[in-house]
Amino acid sequence: MKKIRKGDTVTVLTGRDKGKKGSVLKVLRSKDRVIVQGVNMVKRHYRGGQGQPPGIVDKEASIHVSNVALLDPKDDKPTRVTFKVLEGGRKVRVAKRSGEVIDV
Repeated sequence: MKKIRKGDTVTVLTGRDKGKKGSVLKVLRSKDRVIVQGVNMVKRHYRGGQGQPPGIVDKEASIHVSNVALLDPKDDKPTRVTFKVLEGGRKVRVAKRSGEVIDV
């Protein structure tokens, strides 16, 4: 689950939003889900309250982590992720597709 982190750019592999790209806003590790900007939009009805007007609001719902793939930094295509330990002992994520290091 540590393969996808907040701020990563991902693409959706399945579902009604297949092919859409967006950045990860939040990772829900306990549920194996992620919230991606502009993907899986749902309408929420709010009653309103102090400082918040009532109405219908569009917001992102979570999507299962298996339905998204990280974009390769080299060619912007979906890739799987592996891990590699550098000489200094630092563990980094590496794109399977190109071998490019993702963590900078």
